[in-house]
Amino acid sequence: MNDFLLSIDAGSINWARAQFALTAIYHWLFVPLTLGLAVIMGIAETCYYRTKKPFWKDTAKFWQKLFGVNFAMGVATGIILEFEFGTNWSNYSWFVGDIFGAPLAVEGIVAFFMESTFVAVMFFGWNKVSKGFHLASTWLTGLGATISAWWILVANAWMQYPVGCEFNPETMRNEMVSFLDVALSPFAIDKFCHTVISAWIIGAIFVVAVSCWYLMKKRDIELAKESIKIGAIVGLIASVGAACTGHKSAQSVGEVQPMKLAAMEALYNGGTDQGLTAIAWVNPIAQPDYANEESAPLKLEMPYALSFMATNDIHGYVPGINDILNGYTKPDGTKEPSVDEKIERGKKAITALAAYRKAKKEDASEAELSAHLSLLTANMKYFGYGYVKDKNDIVPYIPVNFWAFRIMVGLGCIFILFFSVILLMVFKIPFFSIVTRRLLATIGVIPETEADSNDIAGLPKWHYIAAIALVPLAYIASESGWLVAEFGRQPWTIQDMLPTWVAVSDINSSAVALTFFIFLFLFTLMLAVEISILLKQIKKGPEYSDKV
Repeated sequence: MNDFLLSIDAGSINWARAQFALTAIYHWLFVPLTLGLAVIMGIAETCYYRTKKPFWKDTAKFWQKLFGVNFAMGVATGIILEFEFGTNWSNYSWFVGDIFGAPLAVEGIVAFFMESTFVAVMFFGWNKVSKGFHLASTWLTGLGATISAWWILVANAWMQYPVGCEFNPETMRNEMVSFLDVALSPFAIDKFCHTVISAWIIGAIFVVAVSCWYLMKKRDIELAKESIKIGAIVGLIASVGAACTGHKSAQSVGEVQPMKLAAMEALYNGGTDQGLTAIAWVNPIAQPDYANEESAPLKLEMPYALSFMATNDIHGYVPGINDILNGYTKPDGTKEPSVDEKIERGKKAITALAAYRKAKKEDASEAELSAHLSLLTANMKYFGYGYVKDKNDIVPYIPVNFWAFRIMVGLGCIFILFFSVILLMVFKIPFFSIVTRRLLATIGVIPETEADSNDIAGLPKWHYIAAIALVPLAYIASESGWLVAEFGRQPWTIQDMLPTWVAVSDINSSAVALTFFIFLFLFTLMLAVEISILLKQIKKGPEYSDKV
């Protein structure tokens, strides 16, 4: 493994991370809308299949058109993202390529071909294939996109929680021993459910926002009203589902990535009966002095909630940053070593590996080789720590994790409230509709004159503006979730196994910096083009085959 310790320009690490982050952030602008619109257009076409009304066919074709624009952009950025593993992270790719490459290969062979096949039928098969086959193609297109997300998230989850593999000292690589363990990792299942359900929220908000714009312009009224109903139902189910799956994901993080959970909560010193921080003053531009502070200042918390979130027990033990750094005893009595101890054991593993390979070349005795292997095996769990020089290097940047987590959760609560109010008012539930309008008028959110008005879709005009404003907020919530997931596991490329400075390619930082700005320009241009096309298509509106 010492072959990894190349004379790498320190700037290459930061530029490689920045370039990957840039590509991932832009890629994730396209993916969730694709997954969300797939559900909406599937429901709309299902309504057409059941009712045979041309209106539903026109509605489905309209949302499919917007889906297609976004789908193409997502594919382009996704391909570049996968290439970066070979260009900027070649040591990582070499070290775990047998494992990491498998789900990506399945994604490319199965999911991508599934998407490309059925998307063609969906767009060009109207009136050429049966209604049932076309409906199946629409749902299978969305299913293909979801399966694609599954395999990508399996690969990402393995980086967070490496399972189903063993290190081979002969090849100096980690090799897969159980594909099912990798593919069906509990961490991967939790990540997939939470991520995909949160993507449905973005699709639902987008559909509701576009429909509200039509209502503001007093055009395409029927499409807008029916689409709002579908979007609000999907959005509320997804928002509640995201909260539930988020709880399960937090438990997984607490089990396998306790440092990430501690950073999310700015929990410097843990223990039992831990409260969940609602808000605290964590400096957003500087790492706090966690070693000398008992807790973040101005902290307001919900008693016992963090213990329950992490362990399903209000009295459960949750370690803090200092506990993890200095070592602690788990509730079952097992002792978790300090990071300094892990560093020493990691160095023993690296030394044992070097000694084994040297002895192998010199045709040493089986007894000597076995002794080196035994020492390597005993300390392999902490192999990655052998490359860590300071225990504080394994503490992620707390401000990003703390504030991004609160942005995500806070906006998630707003989405639940938003969709709930829409459903109460669109379906004109008398008591709730009147009470809601009166309350909003009383606190000054809407004019008193609108308190008893009955808008064309059962919504006050302020709600149209709120729906449109929530579109960028939905993306901010989604990107915040990814910031927590990826910043929280730093400095690990693979949790406890491979730090970033060992995984990066040995290339000149100027080359990576140059491509960073090239990608920044291209991705920004692509995003601008997509937004422009989407706005033109929205302004153009649906094409009606049979106006009634």
